Amino acid sequence: MWSPAWNEGSRCGAGPAARRARHARRAAAVALAAVVLAALAGCSSKPARTAPRAAQPLAPPQKHATAPPPSAPASAASAAVGATAPAAAARPQVPPAARADFERAVNYLRAGNTLEAELGFKQVALQYPQFAAPLVNLAILQRKADHLDQAEETLKSAVAHEPGSAVAWSELGATQRMRGQFKDAATSYERAVAADAHYAPAWRNLGVLSDLYLGDPGRALTAFEQYQHLTGEDKPVSGWIAELRQRLGVPPVKRPAPAAPAGDNPGDAAPAPAPGAPASGPRAAPEPPSQPAPGDSVASGAGSSSASRAGG
Repeated sequence: MWSPAWNEGSRCGAGPAARRARHARRAAAVALAAVVLAALAGCSSKPARTAPRAAQPLAPPQKHATAPPPSAPASAASAAVGATAPAAAARPQVPPAARADFERAVNYLRAGNTLEAELGFKQVALQYPQFAAPLVNLAILQRKADHLDQAEETLKSAVAHEPGSAVAWSELGATQRMRGQFKDAATSYERAVAADAHYAPAWRNLGVLSDLYLGDPGRALTAFEQYQHLTGEDKPVSGWIAELRQRLGVPPVKRPAPAAPAGDNPGDAAPAPAPGAPASGPRAAPEPPSQPAPGDSVASGAGSSSASRAGG
C-alpha cells in the first residue's frame, strides 16, 4: 500500500546518488565530445602560413688567430749553441778606478815588492769581486811560495766570480796538475777553451797534460794542432805533432818544402830524424800573455807554471 511517507523517504534516500551519477555521465560525455571535436578540427584545418624570414647576410670568414711559436728554453738554446762552438761569456766592464788600483799592484810586483803587490791584489779583489785577474795574480804569488792549496782555492774563487775568464781556468788547471789532480786539471783546461776557444795557452797546456800525464795521445794531438793553428808556431810544436801522428798511425800533413836560397847546397841540409826518434826538445806549457788589466789577463812578472816533457 502506498504511503506518502515511504515515497518521500525513498526520494530523499535515492535522489542525491542518482543525481551524482547523472552528473558524472554528463561530464564524461562532454569530455568525450570535446576530445572528438578537437581531433576533427586538427584533421580538417590547414597549417597556418608564416611569412618567409629574410635571409641573414653571410658574415665574412674570420681568420684563425695563430698563437706565436713557443720560445725555446734558455738552457736548450745554450745547449744547441754549445754543440757547434763554445760561446764566449760576456766579460765585465772594467771601471777606471779598478784599472788604476790593479796597475798600482802590478807596478809593485814589477819592482819586486811582493808584499805590497799581494796586498794590492787582495784589495782590488775585495772592492771588485767580479774580476778574476786580481785573484789570478794572487794565486800565482801563492803558488810561487809553494802554497798550492791556497792557490787552488783562490783560483776556484776566481772562476766562480768570472766564469768567462780563460786565463783563470787555465791557471787553475796548471795548479791542479802540480798537485797531481790530472783529471781535474784536464777539466779546467777544457773549461778554459770553452770560455775562449782562441786562448792558445790553454790548448797547449791541455796537449801537454793529455800526452804526458793522462796517456791520451788523441786528445793531445787535437790540442797541439789547434794551438799551432792559432799561433802559427812551428818548433817545437810541429815535432810533437809529427810524433803523435806517427804513434797514432795518422798520415802526416804534407807541406810544401821551402825553396832553398840561391847558391846553397841541398846536401848541406841537416838530416831528418830517424823514425821514432824524438823530434824536438821537452814540451813546456807557456805563460799567459801579460796584459795588466782586471778584465784581461795576469800581470807581468807573475808567470804561470810550466809543464815540461820531463815531468817538471
